[in-house]
Amino acid sequence: MRRPLDPRLALGLLGLLWLAVAFGAPLLGSQKVALGEVFRDGTAATIFWQLRLPRVLLALLAGGALSTAGLGFQTLFRNPLAEPYTLGVAGGAALGAVLAVRFAEGAGAWGLPLVALASFAGALGATALVAGVAIRRKETETATLLLAGIGVSLSTSALILFVQYLANATQTFQMVRWMMGGLAVVGYREVLWVLPWTLFGLAVLLAGRWELNLLLAGEEIAASRGVDVPRLRFRVLLAVSLMIGALVAVAGPIGFVGLMVPHALRRLVGHDHLVLAPACLLGGGAFLALADLAARTVMAPADLPVGVLTALLGGPVFLLLLVLRRWRA
Repeated sequence: MRRPLDPRLALGLLGLLWLAVAFGAPLLGSQKVALGEVFRDGTAATIFWQLRLPRVLLALLAGGALSTAGLGFQTLFRNPLAEPYTLGVAGGAALGAVLAVRFAEGAGAWGLPLVALASFAGALGATALVAGVAIRRKETETATLLLAGIGVSLSTSALILFVQYLANATQTFQMVRWMMGGLAVVGYREVLWVLPWTLFGLAVLLAGRWELNLLLAGEEIAASRGVDVPRLRFRVLLAVSLMIGALVAVAGPIGFVGLMVPHALRRLVGHDHLVLAPACLLGGGAFLALADLAARTVMAPADLPVGVLTALLGGPVFLLLLVLRRWRA
């Protein structure tokens, strides 16, 4: 097996890639914008500062959040096929959004539309329901949380279909378009909303890095070394759910990024969460920003939702991982 790179070298390379994408992606798109035009031409400046740069920054944060959350779930469940939507967080967020589209009209609060706030509330509600089921049964085993999450996902999917059945054609189109996921924004409101939640989730994983490293060896070994496994599990679950809920509130569900990126980066930097967590933040952000760049150029002038592209990429990767896991077993 190939040895991982030196941690400092790997993080340095990922940091350079992140910076290159952050500075280069806003200049590219269906219509290229020269850097000199940004400071001379008013139209180019508006496109760059109000449309392209906020979108790229949101993609960098969203990809980092999804990848970091995927790392947390895969470690938590010790399952390489786990990803941020395993516990029904995205399903709860989607249910909140479609309910807001169908039954409520309003401007929202805190500078966010009502759909975004309802989505965030739905994500938190789904997390509370999963955790509540585990606590009610006085079980905190990984399998119990996983099965509860699957049950919540199936229930929210059924309720979403029912709400869509009650909606008119315009509302149904809004629901379907939101559930495709997208990063098209104007201004920096969404970026400032996602930033603190992403940093909070990363901080929780870094703070528990030694415990998470021990958890990779098994719950019994981690407990024998003094790790409070149930407390660690709920701490990571809460942090990841808050991060994903905040992201889905403004960008919709964007799948498979949290599945693909942590797998690739483990082969690059190893399994130590002290290195792997920031690597996921940098690598996942660069990956999603590049995917969004492809989504807004491959069918230009049409703007393909980035969630569609990541799903097209993630489906084959998921099947490949499943086959490889079975082959190794």
